[in-house]
Amino acid sequence: MADSRDIEMIAAYGGNPQVGHLSTPISDSAFTRAFIGNLPAYRKGLSASRRGLEIGMAHGYFLYGPFLVLGPLRETELANLAGLLATIGLISILTIALSLHGAADVKYPPVESATPSAPSNLWDKDGWGDFASSFFLGACGGAFFAYFLCLTPHLAPLQEVVNKIWSVG
Repeated sequence: MADSRDIEMIAAYGGNPQVGHLSTPISDSAFTRAFIGNLPAYRKGLSASRRGLEIGMAHGYFLYGPFLVLGPLRETELANLAGLLATIGLISILTIALSLHGAADVKYPPVESATPSAPSNLWDKDGWGDFASSFFLGACGGAFFAYFLCLTPHLAPLQEVVNKIWSVG
């Protein structure tokens, strides 16, 4: 009788060791492929602008929190505004990086991997430019939404608790 410890759980992806990717129960499962396939970067039927908006909104929303709670002005009345401005500054840097990546003129999709292939409209300069500009708009919108959400009186007690957890003195 075979011992369960003798079963190889990790192998080369597709049996090809030249790919540089390992097939594990997590990375090569149907659940993981379905989850990654439903992310905006790989979802079928979306334009490059829509992908950029969705990805940008998520990034702008979650980047605001660390700047608000951990920023240098966290103990002042300007913490919310400083967090928003720092988030928009980082979003601007990320958008510049996306634009530089689009200017690199990559003409081929990546090699075989466990993730679905990226849509074809992200492999030309126009599509990537639409993605980057929509990323900026979506990220600024997500940051403004988080900013306005933190200004509501319902979150004030929660912000005080979080600020006391990470306070220096």
